Amino acid sequence: MSFILYDIIFLAIFALFAISFISRNKKGLKRQGWIFLYHAKWGLTLMDRWARKYRRILKPLQYVIVIVGVILLGAMSWLLVTTVYDYVTSPFLAKALKIPPLLPLFPYFPQLFNIESIFPPFYFTYFLVAIAIVAITHEFSHGLFARLNNVRIKSTGVAFFGPFFGAFVEQDDRDMKKIRKFPQMAILAAGVFANVLMTILFGLILWGFFALSFAPAGVNFNTYTPAIVNVSAITSIGGVPVAHVDFISINDSLIAFNVGETRFFALGSALKTAFANEVPAITVYDDAPAINARLSGVILSIDGMPTRSIEELRSAIASKRPGQTIVVTTREGDADFDHSITLADRDGNAYLGIGISKPSQSGFKGFVSSVIFKIKDPYIYYAPTWGGDFAWFVYYLLWWVFMINLLVALFNMLPLGMLDGGRFFYLAVWSITRRELWGKRAFKIASWFFIALLALMMVRWVFIFF
Repeated sequence: MSFILYDIIFLAIFALFAISFISRNKKGLKRQGWIFLYHAKWGLTLMDRWARKYRRILKPLQYVIVIVGVILLGAMSWLLVTTVYDYVTSPFLAKALKIPPLLPLFPYFPQLFNIESIFPPFYFTYFLVAIAIVAITHEFSHGLFARLNNVRIKSTGVAFFGPFFGAFVEQDDRDMKKIRKFPQMAILAAGVFANVLMTILFGLILWGFFALSFAPAGVNFNTYTPAIVNVSAITSIGGVPVAHVDFISINDSLIAFNVGETRFFALGSALKTAFANEVPAITVYDDAPAINARLSGVILSIDGMPTRSIEELRSAIASKRPGQTIVVTTREGDADFDHSITLADRDGNAYLGIGISKPSQSGFKGFVSSVIFKIKDPYIYYAPTWGGDFAWFVYYLLWWVFMINLLVALFNMLPLGMLDGGRFFYLAVWSITRRELWGKRAFKIASWFFIALLALMMVRWVFIFF
């Protein structure tokens, strides 16, 4: 029985438990709009105890928390602006991602949207564990620093909104307004700071687990050898002269075409677009053994010689002669395939005709990508050294705990009214300008600006897919 079946059974059991819990505790539930809050006193004693015991550490730590909050506020604002610009101006990004840009994280969304090449599987088990870790650490940190600054905590509890849930800490707003602006900012940013610490912690655990449990086993090539041709020079498509080609019947699969006597390959949709829009030149694929054999998947070996890295793959091909027939072993899904391919000649060297296209990124995004690629190169296929599917299960669980902590830390510091970053931004502007009115105006302008950006992304997605 596959794990997804176990996961669905677990989901059903949890749903029954949640329904039973809500029905037995109706008196503790309060409704706020479409959110139901179950009020309790969980963790209050521990918050008080830690606030007293670690006061000498937590008091100066507030400066670090506020600085981290300011950095995240600026970084997330910049990241959202640049992301929206890329999303709106790129003709391919929205189509490649497929999912709505404001889609909440819910179990099985990569499987439902068929985007498992971008995101790993997201089972309900992952969702439950990740949300529990994120919510508990986030809200407990809010409460801890509230008690540190003598702000009373009325209650803690669980929030239910539709099929989703989270945690909350209800502080006394009157106490909150009585204290200075700086400790207010520390309390607001404390939850995000906890998520940052969890991101670092689970990032290290993830890296250590991956290093100990997985080893390179193949190369993920993602393109064939590219070439550029003038559209006006194309003489025939699929063996039919250009003047007689029925472009309506051409689908999105690879199709051969000729420029004189030289053959190339391209996606049918690319050729249709090029001729329809009178594009002068397009990037296509060279006529090569790999594309003629429709080679795909992960290359595990060549003639039994392992290709665990790009360097090993190049070395394996370089050791062959032009015209030599080789056996390329690939993996697609859980199955391995052997392909008998005759190598071509390019400048006297053996030529297979595959490539790896890496996106060029600079600045902060490029730095983050380079760090991640050093841990797990996306162009290398890794196989577990123990545990098989169980090792992948643990890896993906750690990956989602790490990623959701990071996303919550970033998203929560947007200067929007319903988020921690909203009031944090208002207090920051008030502190800098010493005028509360300016803080309120800046907060209002920022909220509407970022709401407009998010709406713009959704409009872009709707126009593309509907």
